[in-house]
Amino acid sequence: MKEPSINVLGGPLEACSTVPLTGFFRDGCCNTGPQDRGLHTVCAVMTAEFLALSKYLGNDLSTPRPEYGFAGLKPGDRWCLCAARFLQAHDEGAAPQVNLAATHINTLHVVPLEVLQANAAP
Repeated sequence: MKEPSINVLGGPLEACSTVPLTGFFRDGCCNTGPQDRGLHTVCAVMTAEFLALSKYLGNDLSTPRPEYGFAGLKPGDRWCLCAARFLQAHDEGAAPQVNLAATHINTLHVVPLEVLQANAAP
């Protein structure tokens, strides 16, 4: 069951990405619900720096995993990140840019709005 689809700005949640297909529910949006324990709610624009940090921290998002239908992410791809991982990347100085209109409001339970706004994609 999904939570209401509202973004961090208070408007309707916009799509994050359909190519690659992202989201906890693989619906292209950073929707969430009770079963999404990682809170995959931040619509982030991948950077080489963030992908390297994520791989170093044990979550390799750049290597293709065909057995899961995952082509691997590259800089410029949009992806629904775990809110805590985004905040960790921010604290490490490697946060990707954020599409605020496609970032779920529940992100604000973990990441302050000011931090998201400071990393907003143009």
